[in-house]
Amino acid sequence: MIFSAFLKAIGQLSDRRFLGVLALGVGLTLLLLVGFYLAFVTVVGWFVPDAFTLPWIGEITWADTALSWAAVPLFLLLSVVLMVPVASAFMGIFLEQVADAVEDVHYPGLPPARSVGVLEGIADAARFLGLVVAVNLVALIAYLIFAPVAPILFWVVNGILLGREYGQLVALRRSDPAGARAFRKANSGTLFVAGVLMAVPLTIPVVNLLVPILGAATFTHLYHMLSRAGRGRSG
Repeated sequence: MIFSAFLKAIGQLSDRRFLGVLALGVGLTLLLLVGFYLAFVTVVGWFVPDAFTLPWIGEITWADTALSWAAVPLFLLLSVVLMVPVASAFMGIFLEQVADAVEDVHYPGLPPARSVGVLEGIADAARFLGLVVAVNLVALIAYLIFAPVAPILFWVVNGILLGREYGQLVALRRSDPAGARAFRKANSGTLFVAGVLMAVPLTIPVVNLLVPILGAATFTHLYHMLSRAGRGRSG
């Protein structure tokens, strides 16, 4: 079921609405990463002098430039970590556009979804962003202590977070808060595995730019698949 939902999401990447959201998401992500890089370079400029003298070596005039260039691979690495909160934030902002496109193609005839307003989407995104950052900062200690298995820990921790939040957000479009929580709890195992499936490509630079849109589409499919399965069992 999970891979079927994921493959359907990939199959719709050429959809014009998907491409529009993807272009906006990639643009905003790159701006955010460039902003982080420029902030780092600025701080380096504050604390590293343009030139200084070392005994037996003489005047050094290139230290700040070297650190600025060294930051490029550092931020490529950091993009892996930064993409988790970025993907989480963009999920809340772009969910409605992506889910509408999925439902128009794959689930025609549905009644109108509960509209998630821009302010509500931003508020949800900000709340989840804070949670993701806080949990990963705490988990950073575990990543450092258990470095050989840090990627697996990263996938598990963020799989729990992404599965929980993505599942809740997609359900809220078709249900009230109590119903969304019930859906999430009843399908927690499936949503966790799907969350891990989203967390793994987040660790792959460039590929991770696709995760917000693929996550929104995949979990929209999962919501409808799981809801139908639940109705089938109850019937």
